[in-house]
Amino acid sequence: MPPEIDAFDHVHVYAANRAAAEAWYRDVLGFVRTRELEFWAPDGGPLTLQNEQGTVHLALFERPRQACRSTVALRVGAAAFGRWRDHLNSVLNGAVTMQDHEVSLSLYFADPDGNPFEITTYDYAMAKAAAS
Repeated sequence: MPPEIDAFDHVHVYAANRAAAEAWYRDVLGFVRTRELEFWAPDGGPLTLQNEQGTVHLALFERPRQACRSTVALRVGAAAFGRWRDHLNSVLNGAVTMQDHEVSLSLYFADPDGNPFEITTYDYAMAKAAAS
């Protein structure tokens, strides 16, 4: 049986003009910048936007217009992160990559059709110590 999932974490969204897209998400959906994650935005990184409650997040990337390639990101705690790493490596024969984002750790993988998924934890210190 797979380990538990806490919540959807965020969805990657691609926009040809990130500034215009940020304004649209603010004006239409009320999303604002996630201040503590702004440091990711320069040099092609994501500009993270969130609803007022901080329960819905979008990772806004500036990229040329392309077919939808949304990444579904699921949030877990540190202990579940390790269990997910083991489980995914087992069932996907190692087709999983782990990325250290300085304040979070993420596992990336795809379904059989190439749709991307991410399991992420913000229990950074505990998860990083367990991964070492």
